[in-house]
Amino acid sequence: MKYFNQFILGGFAYALLEILYRGYTHFSMFIAGGICFGVIILLSQTGMPFLLKCVAGGLAVCAVEFAAGMVVNVWLKLNVWDYTHYGYHIMGQVCLRYLIIWSGLSGLVMLAYPFLTKALRYSI
Repeated sequence: MKYFNQFILGGFAYALLEILYRGYTHFSMFIAGGICFGVIILLSQTGMPFLLKCVAGGLAVCAVEFAAGMVVNVWLKLNVWDYTHYGYHIMGQVCLRYLIIWSGLSGLVMLAYPFLTKALRYSI
């Protein structure tokens, strides 16, 4: 149940961030967000230095976004997002700008997670 709750929380948070930033989202981002949140929580529990955890979290989010983008945008041709107008992108699916942003947000999630679990009184 713990991982399911993490998935749901991460999915909603990711979709909400996207709605606040872009004004809309896609169901695939809920799935990607759930996966990303779980990975970030697992990374937070490692013995790595905090900054390295943040960068690893950003890389993990980009890896999930790249995989989702290859399916949703390239294979299914739904064109949910396109980062070709940003510098340092990979096939328009991920870019350096968002790697940096996701690294910072990963750190915030790692710091907030212990307080969040107590506040919600769930095993997330």
